[in-house]
Amino acid sequence: MITVDGTPIAEEQVAREVQYHPAAALEQARAEAARALVVRELLLQEARRQALRDENEESAVAQLLEQAVQVPEPGESECRRYFDHNRDRFRSPTCVEAQHILIPAAPDDAGERLAARDRAEGLLDLVRREPGRFEALAQAHSACPSAREGGHLGLLTKGQTVPEFDNTVFRLDGGALCPHPVETRYGFHVVRVNRRADGQPLPFDAVRSRIAEYLHEQTWRRAVSQYVQRLAAQAEITGLDLNAGETPLVQ
Repeated sequence: MITVDGTPIAEEQVAREVQYHPAAALEQARAEAARALVVRELLLQEARRQALRDENEESAVAQLLEQAVQVPEPGESECRRYFDHNRDRFRSPTCVEAQHILIPAAPDDAGERLAARDRAEGLLDLVRREPGRFEALAQAHSACPSAREGGHLGLLTKGQTVPEFDNTVFRLDGGALCPHPVETRYGFHVVRVNRRADGQPLPFDAVRSRIAEYLHEQTWRRAVSQYVQRLAAQAEITGLDLNAGETPLVQ
C-alpha cells in the first residue's frame, strides 16, 4: 500500500493512471504512474495546508505552484549561448516535392499485399523506361486522391505523411525515383521526388523567443522538482521510493 502522510493511493488509481505513462514494460509504466500520483498528492496536501481553494484540484495545484515556484526569465546572453551550442536544432524544415502511385492492400492480407507489390514493381519498371508516363500511370492506377493530379503530393515536410513513407522520401535527392516500391500500411507506392529543398540555418533573431520559452520551461521544471523534493522530505511516504525513478519528479 502506498500512502502519503496517511492518505492511501489505491491500486485502482495506479491502474487508471498507467495509460498516461507509456513505457517499454508494464512494471515501469506502473512505477511512473505511482510516482505521478504521489507527487500530485503531495501538492494537493500542501495546497490544503495553505488554504488554497479553487474550482478543482488541478487549479489549486496550479495556484500553489504559481506562488511557490518563481523563476527568472532567461537573459539575452543565456539565449545566445544556447543558440551557439545548438545551432543544428535551428534550421528551416527540409521540403520535398513528391509524386506517387499507390497500389492499395489491406495490412493483414498477405496475399493482397504480395499482389500489390508485384503490381507496383511492374509500374516502377514502366516509369524507369518511360519517366514521362508517371502522371498518366498515376491517374490510371493510383488509389490515392492525388491520382487526379497525376500523383503529385505537393510540398511535404517531415511528419506530414506516415513514418514509413517519410523515411524513404526524405532520403531521396531531387529528381530521384525510389528504386523499389515503398511499403506502408496502405499498400505499396511508386515514389519520385521531383524537387528537394534542404533546410537552412535560421538566424538568432528568428528563434530567440522560442529559445527563451524553452529555457524558462526547463528552469521551471527543475525548480518544481526541487520544490516537490522538499515536500517529500517533510512527508511520510510509504510503499514507494520517490527518488528511485530515472525520470524527473515533474514531467
